[in-house]
Amino acid sequence: MLAPLEGFVLGITADRRAAEQADLLARRGARVVHGPVIRTLALGPDDDLRDATARVIESQPDYFIANTGIGVRGWVTAAAAWGWDDALTSVLGSARVLARGPKAAGAVHALGVDVWWRAPRESLAEVVDRLRAEPLAGRAVAFQLHGGDTPEVADAIRAEGASVIEVPVYRWQLPEERASAHALIERVCTGDVDAVTFTTGPAVENFLELAREQDRETAVRDALNDRVVAAVIGPYCANVARALGLDAVVEPVASRLGSMVRALTDRLARERLVVRHQGRTMTVQGRAVEVRDGARERVLWLTTRERWLLDCLLRRRGAVATRAELRHAVWGSSTYDHLLDVTVGRLRRRLGAGGAMVETVPKRGYRVTGDVADQ
Repeated sequence: MLAPLEGFVLGITADRRAAEQADLLARRGARVVHGPVIRTLALGPDDDLRDATARVIESQPDYFIANTGIGVRGWVTAAAAWGWDDALTSVLGSARVLARGPKAAGAVHALGVDVWWRAPRESLAEVVDRLRAEPLAGRAVAFQLHGGDTPEVADAIRAEGASVIEVPVYRWQLPEERASAHALIERVCTGDVDAVTFTTGPAVENFLELAREQDRETAVRDALNDRVVAAVIGPYCANVARALGLDAVVEPVASRLGSMVRALTDRLARERLVVRHQGRTMTVQGRAVEVRDGARERVLWLTTRERWLLDCLLRRRGAVATRAELRHAVWGSSTYDHLLDVTVGRLRRRLGAGGAMVETVPKRGYRVTGDVADQ
């Protein structure tokens, strides 16, 4: 029996927790390609973080927006290096703390500080709306930034008459080493990956920017709206993806790595098809094909073009797929009939006993014999 993600090649764009994500996917049978498109840099003591921390301690803000768990922990760690951790914790404890999500809330709780309010959907927009319901005129708000640019948050709060201290704990940049990211982009364009995961909004932005460097932005966007699934974590990341033209992202209910993996698994499970004919059963899942002929069973992985060819045949549910349809599905344009026939012949040989299910219809095309059903 095929594992839930067996037959699928999945791309990971994260730098942080990439190994954990790869392990979650591999344990479900996926083959993983890592192409980090983002680099997380902590700010050093000579950067703006020290000045922002001093301002927070001095002003004792009325509200504090805890944006990310890593940001809260990194901020207190940096403050400890300056001998300011106790003072910072005391100031945060006297403020009304709004947490964007559970990780930020957990980091705040670890300091012994209570969370006054937490965003149900884990979005900064909810945090802003909740703050705007408060009498903000003349109040001070500390806002822990998350590495990307979100000027609209501070602008909306200032518009209500409050002062905002932005706390830049870390920043996201393009990676210095780009070969693996460029290789992943190439595989997206050629269809040699089935899905790509994004755990931050800037990762989506960087992915398209790196594609732009290779004049492939349009090709990447088209692929991620067609054969390649884009999976994201959290509403912020999803909103960034949609704003950049990715219209069919997979977004889990909870902003968790495990939840994203489950949502992606459920989405790819829709592509599983089973063919039964004359005692033979062929289960097709991505590039993996499990062929059962009596007591014999074997599993093979198809090439990308073989997979597209078989998928086109199976989607016709026993009806004839014309040569023109098959050429378009596999090559995206017209090609020689001889190349199509060679690819069909190779597919039949690869399928072994299952190859008998691929039937030639003279002067028309090909079809799959047997009953085709979703599993």
